Amino acid sequence: MQRGVLFLIPVPLAENAATKTFTAYNIEVINSINTYIVENEKTARKFLKEAGIKIPQSELVIHDYGKHKRGNSLVPFFKELMTGKDVGLMSEAGCPGVADPGAEVVAEAHKRGIKVVPLSGPNSILLALMASGFNGQSFTFHGYIPIDKVERGKRIKELEQLAEKNRQTQIFIETPFRNNHLFDDILKNTAAQTLLCVACNLTAEDEFVKTQTIGQWKQEKIDLHKKPTIFLIYREHQR
Repeated sequence: MQRGVLFLIPVPLAENAATKTFTAYNIEVINSINTYIVENEKTARKFLKEAGIKIPQSELVIHDYGKHKRGNSLVPFFKELMTGKDVGLMSEAGCPGVADPGAEVVAEAHKRGIKVVPLSGPNSILLALMASGFNGQSFTFHGYIPIDKVERGKRIKELEQLAEKNRQTQIFIETPFRNNHLFDDILKNTAAQTLLCVACNLTAEDEFVKTQTIGQWKQEKIDLHKKPTIFLIYREHQR
């Protein structure tokens, strides 16, 4: 029996950003399927409505892979795909599978010989890299760095060294309510000439992206509390 296709559907990063997110093709795909694997059913239904889905919400089949369901069998998610129906995978924000638990679903799809089709859409990591002015040929995304202050300071110094040694952009994030603490720790643990880009609330109406040296950042105050933020470090090679 022919298997269905797993479409990876990006969703908005911010409120009122639907028009920046959904391409005409994405909307076409959304209106051709009625089964979804999602991280949060409530927000997924909201995203689909914003995208312009014409299929009645009552006719949608939603499989939830939220944090309370992880670790359970993935088999139920693949019932429709294994019988030839196309299915959409949606994250809570941005692109499924990138800094996102949906990667497990994608990996299982490959094991089962299911075709995976990624759709175009916003990814905060790449948007931040694009806007930073840093090396886009060589970069590493580290996800979350340690919460412990001593371990965190050590890790920030390691990333700074990697940035200079490899001429490589170092990208990382923090839980939004701890952003200000991380920002302060970056300023305390890096050299004045090291470059830091802060990319905050990407695609939102109050989007903020700024690159300058640590020395310059120490001269101003910013508030990143509860605002989704990407941090990028780079060291220009000393000639």
